[in-house]
Amino acid sequence: MRTYSELFAVHEFRNLFVANCAGIAAHTTSALALGSLTYVATGSALLTALSMFGAPLASVLGSLTLLSAADSLPPRRALTIAALVALAGAALQALPGLPLWARFALILTVAYVGSVTGGARWALLNDILPPGAYVLGRSTLNVSVGVMQIAGFGAGGVLLIWLSPYQVFLVATGLRAVAVAVTWFGLRERPARADAPTSTARTMRINRELWADPGRRSLYLNLWVPNGLVVGCEALFLPYAGDRAGFLFAAGALGMLTGDVLVGRFLGPATRQRWVLPLRLLLPLPYLVFLVRPGLPLAVLAAMVASIGFAASLPLQERLLAHSPPQARGQVLGLQQNGMLTGQAVCAALAGAVADVMPTHRAVAVLAALSLATTLLLTRGLRHTRPEVSPTAAEPAQA
Repeated sequence: MRTYSELFAVHEFRNLFVANCAGIAAHTTSALALGSLTYVATGSALLTALSMFGAPLASVLGSLTLLSAADSLPPRRALTIAALVALAGAALQALPGLPLWARFALILTVAYVGSVTGGARWALLNDILPPGAYVLGRSTLNVSVGVMQIAGFGAGGVLLIWLSPYQVFLVATGLRAVAVAVTWFGLRERPARADAPTSTARTMRINRELWADPGRRSLYLNLWVPNGLVVGCEALFLPYAGDRAGFLFAAGALGMLTGDVLVGRFLGPATRQRWVLPLRLLLPLPYLVFLVRPGLPLAVLAAMVASIGFAASLPLQERLLAHSPPQARGQVLGLQQNGMLTGQAVCAALAGAVADVMPTHRAVAVLAALSLATTLLLTRGLRHTRPEVSPTAAEPAQA
């Protein structure tokens, strides 16, 4: 499977794609509405960053408790449960009198349930598609994230001009309802990947086994830390640009979309692996321009170019799958996703704290420099994780 036409010919993939689009659009519009409410109410860069990017901190709890549900529950059921919880959370956010602490509790609850079941989505993707198509499928879902972030942040910014944040939450509720319906009716139920029941003990045992392998440990760290620090840069867009921050968010999403298309669609297996280091270096470098406090056009360009580097995650995830036991792939990919989201949330909080004690543009440059340093430090550990790829491996067709 090498082309988008072949990919979208798979009925279940189309439905998974639509549900993912609806969920991401709902998330981005909700995040912008909540970030706006938080910044108006508190004036704090830290709290604003946490409101938009801090929810995945709940992924830590999910990874330590019931992450094995990604393999122990039938995948359609797991994804529907998460979609229903997200629907309820969006509906409750629309209540005008809800205090800020309750809004934070809601986003943490939704994130916790999503962290427990999220690995089922990526393991299901591997089951839906034929062998060798995971990177194309994953990159296409990533593209949907980029497109919906552009649309969500752009539409959210426009909606906030005409509607109150509470009405924007109602729009997100409708999108969440679409995601629930498409997930339940559009996916075929499959048996659970593992026979053992979901439990904290099983979750922790498998986590220890996964972390004990040096190759997987190196892949996890490389997928989590440098990317998280760059998301810390993005968490400062609102304090940096104010009501024009939507342009920066949209530019970052466009860059991510571009990288996913280039790497997932047009690069073959061997070429993808050769581009891992250049893409990882591209991710933090453009943000160093914030040291000179660029105007909006240059800042938008830097965000877009840098975000192309997020595509390095695709070949690294490909390596992770190659190093994973089939019966635990849901937890393997769930741990990767949760660790990534947790790293992003921690770094967003770090960025907000730094921006509260120094000018925002300098805080962005500091986070970028830290990302570059960790990229260089962690690169050596990837030497033994590179998969064996035939030099004559076929490149994707250009049609």
